[in-house]
Amino acid sequence: MSTSNTPTETEMLAANAAGVTRAASILTEGGLIAMPTETVYGLAADARNDHAVARIFEAKGRPRFNPLIVHVADAATAQRYVAWSDLADRLAQAFWPGALTLVLPLRPGSRLSPLVTADLPTLAVRVPAHPLAHELLTQFDGPLAAPSANPSGKISPTTAAHVAAGLAGRIEGILDGGACPVGVESTIVGLFEEPVLLRPGGLPQEALEHCLGAPLKVHQSGDPLIAPGQMTSHYAPGASVRLNASDVGPEELLLGFGTVDCALNLSAAGDLTEAAANLFHHLHALDAKVPKGIAVSPIPEIGLGRAINDRLRRAAAPR
Repeated sequence: MSTSNTPTETEMLAANAAGVTRAASILTEGGLIAMPTETVYGLAADARNDHAVARIFEAKGRPRFNPLIVHVADAATAQRYVAWSDLADRLAQAFWPGALTLVLPLRPGSRLSPLVTADLPTLAVRVPAHPLAHELLTQFDGPLAAPSANPSGKISPTTAAHVAAGLAGRIEGILDGGACPVGVESTIVGLFEEPVLLRPGGLPQEALEHCLGAPLKVHQSGDPLIAPGQMTSHYAPGASVRLNASDVGPEELLLGFGTVDCALNLSAAGDLTEAAANLFHHLHALDAKVPKGIAVSPIPEIGLGRAINDRLRRAAAPR
């Protein structure tokens, strides 16, 4: 496997048994694999291997204080690493496998690399729904630390081509599972004294509140960083991003929503599920045209609109 700052040939692995077997072998040897999930592509490494996890941070240019999500094959495996609870069991039964990450107290003796948790006493864990991710986790038979497979702070990848554009030469392989159907990262819920929405994502807040039978407390931007995806500037294209645009500047391209004349439309029908699936793909496509700025139509702050607006606000934040 590659050592720090050493270029490596990145293999493109097919979505078949041979590709999964090769990906599992690379992970066992301490290498890095970009794997598809239903949300975005994740950059996976053995969560128990300090050197492999350190290489995630190096490949992405990610700050070491930003914790990682650990992906596991099922809820029973998650319980090896975190202190489980009745509430965790209720949410896992309702939404796993799926676009939900739970933050729970780290179980003593977990043997995970401390880099995964950024030395916090909690762990972010989820069970992805993508069949290739599940096959890889099952064959690897261990926990995989896997943030989004892109340079830190840049647009998240929803295709293998997006991963290759940002990380080719820095990682050993990309397991090509096609386009990610959800298109935004998982929703993160902290299970502390009371449940807290730490990051909106591919599972709508309303679905969680219906399951819990109560409103969720929401993490505020000024609160300490205790989960992935909470940095103020994140998911950013090279161009500047202007939100809630009702007009377009002379050097801007419009990312539309609903019935609007635009360069690309997240959903002409105003469908938030379609818009979430298109968000990062369309940002990549517009950014490749090298505009001075990307203007974005208003997006409703409901359902998946919360996750879309969260990503757009971070993309538009000062860098």
